[in-house]
Amino acid sequence: MERVLVFDTTLRDGEQAPGCSMTPVEKMRMAKQLDTLGVDIIEAGFAASSPADFESVREIAREVRRPVIATLARATSGDIEKAAAALEPARQGRVHVFLATSEIHLQHKLRISQEECLERAGAAVEQAVRLVGEVEFSCEDATRTDLDFICQVVEVAVKAGARIINLPDTVGYAHPDEIRTMLATVRQRVPGIEDVVLSVHCHNDLGLAVANSLAGIAAGARQVEGTINGIGERAGNAALEEIVMAMRTRRDHFPYDTGIDTTEIYRTSRLLTVVTGIHPQPNKAIVGKNAFAHEAGIHQDGVLKHRMTYEIMTPESVGLQMSNLVLGKHSGRHALSQRYRALGYELTDEDLLAILHHGCMEDFPRRYKLRHLQVSCGSAAAVADVGMEVDGVMQEAMAEGDGPLAAAFAAVNRIASDHVIELHELTIQAISPGGDAVGEASLQATIDGKTFTGTAAAPDIVNAAVRAYLNALNKAAHARTLEAAALEQASYVWGV
Repeated sequence: MERVLVFDTTLRDGEQAPGCSMTPVEKMRMAKQLDTLGVDIIEAGFAASSPADFESVREIAREVRRPVIATLARATSGDIEKAAAALEPARQGRVHVFLATSEIHLQHKLRISQEECLERAGAAVEQAVRLVGEVEFSCEDATRTDLDFICQVVEVAVKAGARIINLPDTVGYAHPDEIRTMLATVRQRVPGIEDVVLSVHCHNDLGLAVANSLAGIAAGARQVEGTINGIGERAGNAALEEIVMAMRTRRDHFPYDTGIDTTEIYRTSRLLTVVTGIHPQPNKAIVGKNAFAHEAGIHQDGVLKHRMTYEIMTPESVGLQMSNLVLGKHSGRHALSQRYRALGYELTDEDLLAILHHGCMEDFPRRYKLRHLQVSCGSAAAVADVGMEVDGVMQEAMAEGDGPLAAAFAAVNRIASDHVIELHELTIQAISPGGDAVGEASLQATIDGKTFTGTAAAPDIVNAAVRAYLNALNKAAHARTLEAAALEQASYVWGV
């Protein structure tokens, strides 16, 4: 059966979404899980965008050996040199060169002519081929580019040595019929295209990213690009788990294989949620909380009689299994390790000891550590008493607020007064059943002008929220030790 390659850009295009920045350790953890999932290509970052991204790409290229490791590069000599240097340790590296081709981008962003665009595309691909070998070329904003000009650019890139041609719907503008027409035209008109892998990369601004990606596959694309949970700029990217499961479930329309181990989908989705603090909406296909839930009596009755009455795929096929392990004070290390693996973590003995002594695994230094928290609520304002260890020194503060969370955050702010903090989002949800359920807090905050996320879990939701707040603060404190641009959101909309 013919193969469709899966190109994951969670660590590059996905991370560009506000609040989705990851530490190098978090990126490595995600990269290893993507390897376990079975993706063919991991776009590990944009090496030229910052020293931190360069090092992250380089470390992933060194550590993750099975998939192709790609990095994005503008069609400039400097970007391509940086990309090649970052990919040096890779078993198989790929430079992903992009250049805008639509008239609106050429006129208003790049301010170059079509002739100069063609020259830049050819020169950039030739340089990348010399330095790395495997080159993917993307026509940024392809779906708003004149078809005749797309064919010219693609022909230049193919002649220069590109072996993967990506035709992205950069702004999520296209309709599936337009995707089919674009690919059919390129396949018909461009000499040598039969020796090239065509790829599609779709954004979700009109909610059509997955539909457009599937239309591209039906029209001859043999590489599909997207992200886990569909994260990405604006409305996000095509959700890879939806594409893969659509192909698996509807083989009558998509008789193609992928290398994806679908039983790792939920684990991968859950790990990304833990890392970014951003949960998929409950009704999200495949990995949403309600994706396999049935409330209506007719549906419940049907599923109990035969699952296929209302389920077109099984929860087990995506790795979602109801655990029979109830963790408590008598649970052993094996049970704990198994539960963590279900969440996407492979724990070592050192990790378990860190959890025992510190309450968490330390992906980055913890400048702030919660030592005690007491909140009083009544008819008047809530009052919080917080004790924190800051760089090894105990500090305490009390503060009032409209509620227990506001009071606790205000007390933390008094201790961490050298940071400017603005909380944007806070979500609390139960992650275990029953009256003594554990609550998970996820938040997003702007700290010193940069966006950070924090997550934590505890039986007490106020405690969980404060720990999530400190998680974000610790990321911000660690960011101060890095170069200023390492975790900042780019002002330019990078890439495809």
